[in-house]
Amino acid sequence: MTGWSKLQTTWEGISVRALWDNGILKLKSSARYVLQHAENGFTVNLPLEVVLADNFILATYYNGQPLEPDHGAPLRGVVGYIPGREDLKTTYFWKGAKWLRGLEFLPHDQPGFWEQAGYHNEADVWKEERFE
Repeated sequence: MTGWSKLQTTWEGISVRALWDNGILKLKSSARYVLQHAENGFTVNLPLEVVLADNFILATYYNGQPLEPDHGAPLRGVVGYIPGREDLKTTYFWKGAKWLRGLEFLPHDQPGFWEQAGYHNEADVWKEERFE
C-alpha cells in the first residue's frame, strides 16, 4: 500500500449510473470508455464499466461539506472503496478528475494525462498498479 493514502474520507454526489438509469444521460451503444475532461486540458480515462459502477460518483461534497476548490470543486470524479464490495474495481485517486468540466464517451480507450506520463492505465490500488 502507498504511504500517502488518506483513509476514512466520505465523498457524496451523484452516480453516472443514476443519471443513465433516470434517462438524464443517454449513451450510444458504441460507448466503452469515458474520458473525463477537467481544467487546463487535464484528462482522465476509465472503462465505462468502472464509471457506471456503484463506487464512481460525480462528487460535490467531501466529509459532509461542499467541495472546496482544493478538493476539486465544483465537481470531481471519484472512484472510491465501498467496504464489503470487493466486486467493485478500486483505482488510485488519479483516476478521478478534479475540477471536472465534462465527460466524453468513446468507443476506444484514450490515455489520460497521467497515463501519457507513464502511469499504469488500470491503476488498480489493490494490485499496486502505479507505473506502466
